[in-house]
Amino acid sequence: MIKVSLIVAYDSNYIIGKDGKLPWHISNDLKYFKKLTNGNPIIMGRKTFESIGKPLPNRYNIIITRNQDYEKDNCMIYSSINEAIDGARNYAESNNCKDIFIIGGSEIFMQSMNFIEKAYITEVHKVFDGDTFFEPLNKDWQEISRQYHDNEIEGIPYSFVVFEKIKSQL
Repeated sequence: MIKVSLIVAYDSNYIIGKDGKLPWHISNDLKYFKKLTNGNPIIMGRKTFESIGKPLPNRYNIIITRNQDYEKDNCMIYSSINEAIDGARNYAESNNCKDIFIIGGSEIFMQSMNFIEKAYITEVHKVFDGDTFFEPLNKDWQEISRQYHDNEIEGIPYSFVVFEKIKSQL
């Protein structure tokens, strides 16, 4: 079964961005992101795409925007999270992908919460200045793994944390 997951990095105050960019550079986090999303559909908002600047290689890039004239080479464009997830599912089914990743930004994360079953979070153990936030996960989520990294090279400790949505008992 194809799983819809989110992947995000946030600081101690849930900041995920500043001026359209990550407020930190953690090379292992970028490698982790690449490893998890490689070969899979990724869904992002237009602002997130424009902050990246180009389609990410070896991924099925999906952009959500209200602008009906918006076009980017090697990207699929949708106007809603529902359409984007349907398009990602179709791609995933025909290409044997197991995951669809929601990669941001904050508005897309909020719109997609009802679809997401798993969350890959990098908790950055430092406070940064920022203007874009992640809404913290609620009580419907259970932590299933945590790996702490000292990161002496870049001086920014972090943890890779994985959560799964708790299945409701009917």
